[in-house]
Amino acid sequence: MSFSADALRKGGNRNGHGSAARAVVDHRLERRALINEYRRGRLARDQLCDAHPELIRAAKNLGAPSSVTCPICEVVKLVLVTYVFGPRLPAHGRCVATKADLAQFEGRTDDLDAYVVEACVNCRWHHLLRVLPLGGKPAPPAAALS
Repeated sequence: MSFSADALRKGGNRNGHGSAARAVVDHRLERRALINEYRRGRLARDQLCDAHPELIRAAKNLGAPSSVTCPICEVVKLVLVTYVFGPRLPAHGRCVATKADLAQFEGRTDDLDAYVVEACVNCRWHHLLRVLPLGGKPAPPAAALS
């Protein structure tokens, strides 16, 4: 596959249909840079540990535990919270609690994005880990609906 601008405009999505290709966006390098700046004393803790109360609430009640210890407070394990954004969803997205919920979104015809955020319920550190494409399935033929 060519990576020219024309090839990207002409290419389909990951299913071979529709608009430009969609891919996973990983933010681990940015995460590492922020943590390094904090450890060097160039960023204050309050600049990093400012998660919105709703994110912390979601982390406590709906988040998936991870095996990674918080890089800031180094006290508790981080929690992963997933939000889905896209057409016909609330502007603030939909928090996904289970794999079954995520599978329902994957089956939709709309192009959706799942944002995976790590959060510390102790010090309120948070960081966007990755953005994953969801949905975008072609609609079934009209004959299949009858």
